[in-house]
Amino acid sequence: MNLAYLQLTPDDILNAVEAQGYVTDGRILALNSYENRVYQVGLEEDSPLVAKFYRPQRWSNAAIVEEHSFSRELADNEIPVVAPLVSSAGESLFDTGVFRFALFPRRGGRAAELDNAQQLTQIGRFLGRLHTVGAATSFRHRSRLSMENMIIEPSRSLLENRWLPVELEVAYESLIDQLVEQIEGCYARAGQLPEIRLHGDFHLGNILWRDDAPIIVDLDDCRTGPAVQDIWLLLSGDRPYMAARLQNVMEGYLDFCDFNPRELHLVEALRTMRMVHYASWLAKRWQDPAFPRAFPWFDSPRYWDEHILSLREQAALMQEPPLPLAD
Repeated sequence: MNLAYLQLTPDDILNAVEAQGYVTDGRILALNSYENRVYQVGLEEDSPLVAKFYRPQRWSNAAIVEEHSFSRELADNEIPVVAPLVSSAGESLFDTGVFRFALFPRRGGRAAELDNAQQLTQIGRFLGRLHTVGAATSFRHRSRLSMENMIIEPSRSLLENRWLPVELEVAYESLIDQLVEQIEGCYARAGQLPEIRLHGDFHLGNILWRDDAPIIVDLDDCRTGPAVQDIWLLLSGDRPYMAARLQNVMEGYLDFCDFNPRELHLVEALRTMRMVHYASWLAKRWQDPAFPRAFPWFDSPRYWDEHILSLREQAALMQEPPLPLAD
């Protein structure tokens, strides 16, 4: 684990911003982010900006620049994405010698509401537009959503590094084998689907609401995959509740983008993979001091008992018919 974040000081943050021609006022506010380090930085004669310091060794420079280019492409198409600021030399990725970083305009807003049908429909409209742009060309350097990187490698890492209590290892390995087989079945029922450039992490925490419109943030996980990856994250709760929320989203989405209902076979498969990937992500970041502070429950037998129980529930859900899509 790279612990370089321990070396990042307030002076480093201010110096990095000022090296790009801004005059700071010395005020720094740490924002909610674990994978990277993100700060609001005050400026002397302008609104604050946001400085994002990328976790070392996670993405290549080419992958980060491609994320930035996608953000600007969306913004150029009047999709409300917070894109990085660009220097007079046309650059958006900068280097301190230890860290790579980018600067963004600050955009405030409140959380979008899952129970608000009107908001979900409007979010669906912008997501449909985002996917129309995303389908126009392909990523070259961003990752592709796959079973290998979302469940097979993550579960292998958890077992090989002995994260589970020893008495649960055999049961977990057997359960993962069952889940992988079921996920393969979900993909088989969905059939061959187009894959497009996605936001990749389109949950309500990455959608701000301001002036009766959404603001989309954090494309750090943008990737290639099926469109439903950006839709299912808006769906949770029991089946009738999810079906209603899906209809709200689709009322806006279908105004701008087609959607193949067969993709709905993947909803619970994608949720299952994300659950395993999330546990592996926490394990891989555990040496970063920010993680034990933020997730103290992770390194406990109770967490793994509940994790396995949740995955068994997913095994049952993957056997149910897909959510209905109204005509």
